[in-house]
Amino acid sequence: MTAKYRCDPAEARALKTYVKLMRATESVTARAHRQLSSLGLTFSQFGVLEALYHLGPMSQSAIGQKILRSSGNMTMVIDNLEKRELVRRERNQSDRRFLIIHLTDKGKKLITSIFPSHAAEITRQFDALTASEQQTLGRLCKKLGLKGR
Repeated sequence: MTAKYRCDPAEARALKTYVKLMRATESVTARAHRQLSSLGLTFSQFGVLEALYHLGPMSQSAIGQKILRSSGNMTMVIDNLEKRELVRRERNQSDRRFLIIHLTDKGKKLITSIFPSHAAEITRQFDALTASEQQTLGRLCKKLGLKGR
């Protein structure tokens, strides 16, 4: 005999909403990042390149906070990007304990060549929603993400 978890209506609603959010996230992410794997880039590597492209050089920990990755994961991601000569590490002159990560010319060339098609794919994914629905979803996701801070 199988036992089912019994929950009140608020719990059931929250759990169903969570499952829908996670399924939508996984689905959109998978479709939007197919091109990245064809270029030999992981989602995290793309995130680092994109953050550096749009925000400029920054510390490894700042990049990790921007793309929601742990410091251990960031070390490996940046190591791999550095091996491909897409980024370089430089000691921070004011505090030599910190490394600042920079895009190389090769890295900048790569991200500038792939970002437009990535942005177009994201736009295609969100065409399922009206402009108003996209704004509402954005506002709701931000509200949910800030809960408990």
